[in-house]
Amino acid sequence: MLIAQILAVVIFVAMFVLIITEKIERHFVTLGCGVLTLVLVFGACMQSWDAIWETLNVQNIFTPSFWIAAGEAGESTSGINWATIIFIAGMMIMVEGMAKAGFFRWLCMTLAKLVHYKVIPLFIAFMIMSSVLSMFIDSITVILFLAAVTVELAQMLKFNPIPMIISEIFCANLGGSATMCGDPPNIIIGTSLGFSFADFFTNTGVIAAIALVAVIFFFFFSFRKDLMKSSAEEKIDIASLPKPSEAIVNKKEFVFSVIIFLAAVIMLVTHAETGLTVAFIGAVIAVVTLLAFWRDIPELLKKVDYKTLLFFIGLFIVVGGLEQTHVLELVASFIEMISGGNLLLMVAIILWLSAAASAVVDNIPFAATMIPVINSISQTSGLDISVLAWSLALGTDIGGSATPIGASANVVGISVAAKQGHPIGWGQYCKHAIPATVIVLVICMVSIFIRYSSHLV
Repeated sequence: MLIAQILAVVIFVAMFVLIITEKIERHFVTLGCGVLTLVLVFGACMQSWDAIWETLNVQNIFTPSFWIAAGEAGESTSGINWATIIFIAGMMIMVEGMAKAGFFRWLCMTLAKLVHYKVIPLFIAFMIMSSVLSMFIDSITVILFLAAVTVELAQMLKFNPIPMIISEIFCANLGGSATMCGDPPNIIIGTSLGFSFADFFTNTGVIAAIALVAVIFFFFFSFRKDLMKSSAEEKIDIASLPKPSEAIVNKKEFVFSVIIFLAAVIMLVTHAETGLTVAFIGAVIAVVTLLAFWRDIPELLKKVDYKTLLFFIGLFIVVGGLEQTHVLELVASFIEMISGGNLLLMVAIILWLSAAASAVVDNIPFAATMIPVINSISQTSGLDISVLAWSLALGTDIGGSATPIGASANVVGISVAAKQGHPIGWGQYCKHAIPATVIVLVICMVSIFIRYSSHLV
């Protein structure tokens, strides 16, 4: 077993290093490391077909509880989390349909019109919109369209788009922490541990809302010179600006996309009561979207980010190797040891460790790795798993905002800005994002200590 443990750790570390260096596309990295885990760790060292079968976890898809009866499918945290894969794939198809119909551009232009194209109100409104949209739609997609429209508005209204894009990125990650479907780490945590949309919304959502108010004030004062300068120079003929209705490519498809989006939100909000799992919701949303846009099915399917889905599959296999060899139990024991059994310190370690790690490496693999760890900590310490889950979710989601590479939304937003002639350097980004991250993490820690004090004594 020792050789298997060492090999599993070596493969895991190699995967992380290769992901960080970005020399090889990350889905090739995780899939390659996943194959090595199956062949070398499970096959050569452990000689266990059961370990391979449990990690691939295909049989779970064919159980009734995978599709109906929320929470039961998430009881098994071992191996590939197919509920996460199916849900994300379904949401990708829905978002592509919405984008094709012009929904995102229409929403941005409508909001800009409502605030009369004034820079400071626009700055605040776009931060709020970024946060709210990211509660229901993947933050990568939100930033992709929001950053593009921000640059377009900046050209028309003659203001510097960089402060707004940095703020939007941060708020997208913050908004993603508020719900189960807002950020990939939350989807993994929710489906693995059996938490519902309502569980996240009433726990991490409340904390995220408090933090959002603080973040708006922070970024306003942090960028006040740029904002004041842009406001003083506002001399734009509003009548000459494009109307929001011009963003709608096809009215019929636009209506369909809005209805499908609202249906997805309703199903997600009520899935704990209806018994529909997120896998079922993702599959239904995908099918309905394809039926609504039946003429464009090949185009929609072509635009699905299959690389990300393959990345998840390989990642879950590698993490499964750490779990099957009991390496993650050793990590959990180490965290318990350094905390000295102090539950408050244990929660603080999970929160800040998650944030620090997610600032320098992709927060998705870290979250997937930590789920079995907090499960083990909960079982041995007696601490409610939900408190550890909220700490992990907030730490990974918010910590990823600190650097340009901490979360996928950061990379996308900075890339869009650079392509439009507005490069954002590490120094410029971190100068504003790191203090904001620390402020929000302090708010999270204090909120967790106060709200869950009965669990931590």
